[in-house]
Amino acid sequence: MPKAYDAVVVGAGPNGLAAAIVLAQAGRSVLVREAHSTVGGGARSAALTLPGYLHDVCSAIHPLSRVSPFFRTLDLAQHGLEWIDPPAAFAHPLDDGPAVIVERSVEATAATLGRDAAAYQRLMQPFVNHWQEMAPDLLGPLPLPPRHPLLLAIFGLGAVWPAEWVAQVSFRGQRARGLFAGCAAHSMLPLNSLLTAAVGIMIGASGHAVGWPLARGGSQMIADALAALLRSLGGEIETDAPVNNIDELPPARHVLFDLTPRQLIKLAGHKLPPSYVRRLEGYRYGVGVFKMDWALDGPIPWKDPACQRVATLHLGGSLDEIAAGEQAVWRGRHPDRPFVLLAQAAPFDPSRAPAGKHTGWAYCHVPHGSTVDMSEQITNQIERFAPGFRDRILAVSTRDAAAVEAYNPNYIGGDINGGVQDWRQFFTRPVARAVPYSTPNPHIYLCSSSTPPGGGVHGMCGYHAAKAVLRASR
Repeated sequence: MPKAYDAVVVGAGPNGLAAAIVLAQAGRSVLVREAHSTVGGGARSAALTLPGYLHDVCSAIHPLSRVSPFFRTLDLAQHGLEWIDPPAAFAHPLDDGPAVIVERSVEATAATLGRDAAAYQRLMQPFVNHWQEMAPDLLGPLPLPPRHPLLLAIFGLGAVWPAEWVAQVSFRGQRARGLFAGCAAHSMLPLNSLLTAAVGIMIGASGHAVGWPLARGGSQMIADALAALLRSLGGEIETDAPVNNIDELPPARHVLFDLTPRQLIKLAGHKLPPSYVRRLEGYRYGVGVFKMDWALDGPIPWKDPACQRVATLHLGGSLDEIAAGEQAVWRGRHPDRPFVLLAQAAPFDPSRAPAGKHTGWAYCHVPHGSTVDMSEQITNQIERFAPGFRDRILAVSTRDAAAVEAYNPNYIGGDINGGVQDWRQFFTRPVARAVPYSTPNPHIYLCSSSTPPGGGVHGMCGYHAAKAVLRASR
């Protein structure tokens, strides 16, 4: 007879591993099944270009890992995870004048924004001061009642609006407006959409509150540390173990899927009521990404040398340019000047490249499922702010949105957020339920980024799903 478990988790991304850890901490027997040869999901690293160069395949910079209420309870350093904090959080280069550098100090950052200094401090400082208190409410299902209702109400008053509007009414200069637009563009939504200001505030405030760290040795180290912790608690992990049907799994009281609704239907739709399956079929996936990695002959030659102080850069210039590019993508077009997110790890982590060499990591947003090659557009954006970048390229690896999904099936159409995170699917993902991680089948749960709080390497989707399982078990 096959071994029986209290829980089987399908998918060994950060959320799947987090769910398994919570269950194992509670004394439950847990098996994690992973189709890939390594754990990690969106937190993997590999040699994508030349020997000796280590690249992050998906995520690279991890402010949400640092602020995650669950990860903060774990001693992942004991299992090999070491965070690196660049001197500043991130940068937003501009065509005219120096780049905006987001320092840990709100006041120091505001001082570089000219006439918008006071407005920037008023917007960011309250949330930075109370970041740790707010994080549990922001990184989970809709809190009823909120733990800190006054703080959440203050956040909501500014966060519910479109980022484009908030930037225009809050700031008068292009430096502050462009900075806020770059933060809000992480939403992967048009900047005239409701709630995009929430993303702008969270992304910006996180830089001040906890920094934007990277993992020494690559993002794979996050997943490897979680896996090592799980094994130390008695949990089991099987890699190269794809699941094509829930009926293939060993006996278990509960099955948790670190997968999106489309995959849940495929694997377990016959175990769910048709009405619930129809609601899952209405779940909406968002725009995709085009990803590039470079082996470089030296550091990226930024026009503003201050950009060497950060590991993350937002490349897009003005509010108007970023907003236009994100709107074009949402309408199915490929902008000539896309908003580019870039990471440079080697200046802070020499293990990423041979001595004297460097790596580059970047992506831009593209229409869902796009197979268009955006290499030239991304390279042009980097060259715009770092003349001579092309001359440093030794080798390059690219993935269009379709290839991104082929590598990680959770990224449907290249959507790295596990589904659109607009007002309709912010807290009510994948469908509106009192416990969004549960399904009508009491044995089946979702623990992926298609549940609150959505995308990011924070493990909170898995944490909340596992807590729901434990409550139901009791």
